Amino acid sequence: MSAPVRTGQRPDPGARQEEGTGTAVSLHRSSDGALETIRRGLRLSPEFARGLWLTLALAVAATAGKIIVPVAVQQIIDNGLSGPAGPDLAFVTRMVSVCAALLLVTMVFSYLMNVRLYRATESGLATLRRRAFRHVHDLSVLTQNSERKGALVSRVTSDVDQISTFMQWGGMLLIVSSGQLLVATALMAVYSWQLTLVVWICFLPLLFGVRWLQKLLSRAYLKVRERTGDMLGVIGETVMGAAVIRAHGTERRTAQRIDTTVLATRRAQVRAQRLSMAVSPFAEIVSALGNTAVVLIGVWLGLGGDLTAGQLIAFLFLMTLFIQPMMMATEIFNEAQNAIAGWRRVLGVLDTVPDIADPGEAGRELPRGPVEVAFDRVTYSYPGGPVVLDDVSVGITPGTRVAVVGETGSGKTTFVKLLTRLMDPDHGTVRLDGVDLREVAFSSLRSRVVMVPQEGFLFDSSLGDNIRFARPESTDTELEAAITELGLAEWLDSLAHGLDTPVGQRGESLSAGERQLVALVRAYVADPDLLVLDEATSAVDPHTEVRIQRALDRLTRGRTSVAIAHRLSTAEAADRVLVFDDGRIVQSGSHTELVGRPGVYADLYASWVRSSA
Repeated sequence: MSAPVRTGQRPDPGARQEEGTGTAVSLHRSSDGALETIRRGLRLSPEFARGLWLTLALAVAATAGKIIVPVAVQQIIDNGLSGPAGPDLAFVTRMVSVCAALLLVTMVFSYLMNVRLYRATESGLATLRRRAFRHVHDLSVLTQNSERKGALVSRVTSDVDQISTFMQWGGMLLIVSSGQLLVATALMAVYSWQLTLVVWICFLPLLFGVRWLQKLLSRAYLKVRERTGDMLGVIGETVMGAAVIRAHGTERRTAQRIDTTVLATRRAQVRAQRLSMAVSPFAEIVSALGNTAVVLIGVWLGLGGDLTAGQLIAFLFLMTLFIQPMMMATEIFNEAQNAIAGWRRVLGVLDTVPDIADPGEAGRELPRGPVEVAFDRVTYSYPGGPVVLDDVSVGITPGTRVAVVGETGSGKTTFVKLLTRLMDPDHGTVRLDGVDLREVAFSSLRSRVVMVPQEGFLFDSSLGDNIRFARPESTDTELEAAITELGLAEWLDSLAHGLDTPVGQRGESLSAGERQLVALVRAYVADPDLLVLDEATSAVDPHTEVRIQRALDRLTRGRTSVAIAHRLSTAEAADRVLVFDDGRIVQSGSHTELVGRPGVYADLYASWVRSSA
């Protein structure tokens, strides 16, 4: 069987290393051009384009309203003040009244355009966030570990926020400014095609310069988004690890680490801003030259009878409307490049193909009951690293309690990850009840197989909500019954607020042993057929250890269970012990059989007894 394609197999200097493997994995990096990036982003969020034609129509109406004042000024000067019969105040009054009414209508159109634009962008960005977040959850543990958690979260939050800023501010300005540019050009051409040609000749170099600058800005703002993600990752780690930092007195070193990432972000921001600001002085010079040329040539045309005073003044008003979008190009460009960089990072997440895929509708459902496990010549190595499991074949009969033991790095954790399909083997097959794990629907697999990690993660909610996480429909009465069945009623009674006890962020209001108890009750409520445990009694007090062991005995009763045994008292209580060494199962049998037989297990047991004495 060929090894499955796994993401991130090419070395990447920006990737993080999987702990203990010496290997690097990374998220995909989008290399699409700016226009293709925008097109792909819009396709991912169809809400952006929904009702776009109506929004554009409102934008055209709102933009067209901006020419009302120049036209009114021209008419008042040429026909109201300089008419054949002298000043016509009635005409001036009518023009002012019509102008005011049209401006009021334009204001309504502008309001409706903004409302539609904000509604469409928020809907589109919500879709983009949901897709990115769900895709992050679909990625394997190896791929998720390619970045700091804070940096990964930034792809779904701050990067999308940058897109939001552009779509709601820069996008609106882009639409209005483009329309304003076209409308101003059209009306200027009506008044004087010669002056219109002069204006465009003056501003064409600016447009070509902006096009060249776009490539530099694209790279600069991608670096800004990367540095921002690094900064958020470091800050997130520092906040979560505050207790460890204080305990080891590393505040100064931590502050220096934060300073380094903050300064790197600042340097990237300053470089990008410096590039974007290069447009502004150039635009001001071009604008001054354009105004000067229009006045000089306009007066010359007026002397020749080709242009009236009102038309020249209106043209200068229109030229202001023409110049405004050019002057705004710096800010629009700034936000556009920032948004494109953010889009590229979000697309990088979405382009990373999950290497552990749900077979979906084609997936097989497993019947309920104690699970039979079979590893058939399974080999696995982390991307770019040495073989961690080497040609492992073993069967576990239904209802058996199995302990997995071995020294650090022997392969026991990888064995468990393959069993729960957090990873797929490079070669060989893992089967449950005779079915290849890769063919089992995730919905069936996750309901049949539950893993209790060494550090059970708790959410910032109540004790009851954390237990109910396994089965949301469970009532308080059912939760209390489950706790009693596991022999933990006394512990629950000792809590002042019972199931309503707040556990704090990551369960920090509870002790390590109590967090493990919550994880065990949660697993019991889930009612799995195969229970996988990373046994964690070595870091708790003796009284809590007794509680955990009692709960484990009742939790594993009648179920197939596989436990990584850090303390060999767990192996003593197991029906069968699998001994790993250097990626292979070197011994298998009961504790009684193995402890009296020379080998790895006897050595481990003797060492454990000495350390426990």
